[in-house]
Amino acid sequence: MTVKSYSLKINTNKSFEIIDITSQINNLIDIDEGIISIFSKHSTSAIVVNENESGLLNDLEFTLDNLIDDKFSYKHDKIDNNAKSHLKSFLLSSSESLPIKNSKLDLGTWQSVFFIELDGPRSGRTVTLTMVGE
Repeated sequence: MTVKSYSLKINTNKSFEIIDITSQINNLIDIDEGIISIFSKHSTSAIVVNENESGLLNDLEFTLDNLIDDKFSYKHDKIDNNAKSHLKSFLLSSSESLPIKNSKLDLGTWQSVFFIELDGPRSGRTVTLTMVGE
């Protein structure tokens, strides 16, 4: 059994941004079969798997903005002024574990892996990839 780790560095340009990182991950996979853990090291970002369709991605931003709204007063804003970003991250996930088959992510037909920036723009966001397999 082999264990390998890599890091992706991601720069973002907007306060909310969805970046498809599927091809970057596939380019780093160097085992034939196994499992990969994809983990964002930031509490104001997320890793998700879903369809890369522009309407759906816009709907996600719209939904998060309407669930966590400026009309509320958040206690965390007293120290950091980014409570909305942290709360959105709570609703999503900081990681995904996915199968690897034939040296690629074994995703469904319409699935992609996304890094979601919730508190940008930022430079040097880190996503850790850990692969276990053969």
